[in-house]
Amino acid sequence: MKITPKTIQILGFAILLGYYLGACVSKDIATTNTSGSQPSPTNQAPLQAQPGVAAKSESSKSVPKPVNKLQPTAPTTRVRTDVEENREQYSSFPENEFQAVSANPRSTFAIDVDTASYSNIRRFINEGQLPPVDAVRLEEMINYFKYDYPRLTDNKPFAVTTEVAPTPWNPQHRLVQVGLYSQNTPIEKLPANNLVFLIDVSGSMSDANKLPLLKSALRLMVNQLRPNDQVAIAVYAGQAGLVLPPTPGSQKQKIIDALEKLEAGGSTAGGEGIELAYQVARNNFLKSGNNRVILATDGDFNVGISSDEELVKLIEQQRQSGVFLSVLGLGTGNIQDGKMEKLANKGNGNYAYIDSLLEAKKVLVKELGATLFTIAKDVKIQVEFNPLKVQAYRLIGYENRLLQTQDFNDDKKDAGELGAGHTVTALYEIIPVGVKSNISLGKVDSLKYQNQTIAKSAIQNNEIMQVNLRYKQPQENTSQIVSYAVTDTETKLENASNNLKFASAIAMFGMLLRDSQYKGSTNFDTTLQLARESVGADLDGYRAEFIRLVEKSKNLKLSRN
Repeated sequence: MKITPKTIQILGFAILLGYYLGACVSKDIATTNTSGSQPSPTNQAPLQAQPGVAAKSESSKSVPKPVNKLQPTAPTTRVRTDVEENREQYSSFPENEFQAVSANPRSTFAIDVDTASYSNIRRFINEGQLPPVDAVRLEEMINYFKYDYPRLTDNKPFAVTTEVAPTPWNPQHRLVQVGLYSQNTPIEKLPANNLVFLIDVSGSMSDANKLPLLKSALRLMVNQLRPNDQVAIAVYAGQAGLVLPPTPGSQKQKIIDALEKLEAGGSTAGGEGIELAYQVARNNFLKSGNNRVILATDGDFNVGISSDEELVKLIEQQRQSGVFLSVLGLGTGNIQDGKMEKLANKGNGNYAYIDSLLEAKKVLVKELGATLFTIAKDVKIQVEFNPLKVQAYRLIGYENRLLQTQDFNDDKKDAGELGAGHTVTALYEIIPVGVKSNISLGKVDSLKYQNQTIAKSAIQNNEIMQVNLRYKQPQENTSQIVSYAVTDTETKLENASNNLKFASAIAMFGMLLRDSQYKGSTNFDTTLQLARESVGADLDGYRAEFIRLVEKSKNLKLSRN
């Protein structure tokens, strides 16, 4: 056969193709053998620690590695099926409706300093999808941001400010902003910390955005610890165990080494882990310090006490000891948002969702005082409206923080906690008397046995409402009350503060994401315009990021249509 250049080219190509196919077959065989030899992580406990006992290695100086180590050691992101993605759980709630002042003159709710909803919806949007409606909690979006409220001028743990302007999405209505500001105390001046990291090391935490991200996040926090602080590490999977006994903050490397040796594998016995963590915190209680359990999990409890009701009852019992609870949520695919929010609420703590190392730095470094140190607990707000000035009102957000009127004076009723450096914002949309609104308020029949009378104080001044706040000192069980009257000075929207305008833009964005029946003339363009006008000082870039999220959401909405 005559060999030509073309023949040589064909033979060369055939040889290369053969090598390629052979390599693929070898890789498939190796993969099959590896996966076939792996032990099942769901039937074994990942740690040799016994509940309530410090785990020791052969040298008695380091934390033992899990018996059942996943291969490869470096966690990898699992490919999730549609069924797994649908396992994310959010508590469903209807949005607050307008209330007629004649029938409901008071509005009562507990404050909320959680920020998880905002960082969670940011995760959805950055991944190219709009978030589920129930993942959108407007008060957590608004309270994610700091506002330039007036500083403290008395011995109260917080300052209160109010402002009134036209409602951006319905100019016939008025918008009232109530803001609380607590002093941001330098960490070196805060009381000593008694912290117990309670870490979920079950199999569901193996993804890169769960346990590996958590390790990086907690390293940042450990670097902020002082010598008078102490940290213990408890874990739970098939069983709970203590892998690091209380250790001074000066021994940072020892704490970090214990974190680094944690690996994921096994089922999730969350209730047992919570009991252990509280036990360790109680045994090392600092009378004048900050005693707190920091639970880090995706919330996917499936062994032992696991129902929301059982876990809430457990947390309510444990908080009586004076140990507070903070919850860090992580991951995608099976995040149990509703469960974690309930635990933080009932544990006198706060709930944050960590979607990136930048968010971890915000929560665990920049805002460490607010995250860890409570300056006022069981903070409640009750607003009474003047029926001569206001015909109806609507509280924007806080749907799962509403209280009965009588709860305001009941010191046994749990409410929200305020941390050092926290700002809390609440918005009320009100319909002034004399305004013909397109909002249907329904009709309430007059009473047979009593008549409503208007007090002279409602007639003799221009107050539209009074804001009453109750709070307790962190170690006290009796509340104190402060009151503030609010008048409407007829300020125009363009003359309103950046505080009110930016908070309004966030509320507008939240209503768009929820497709609220009360969104009025709101659209993405008007939201962007108001946000850009009110960015103000934005040293950390959080407000600029918000604007980018609105822009992305607008494009996602357009692509859907």
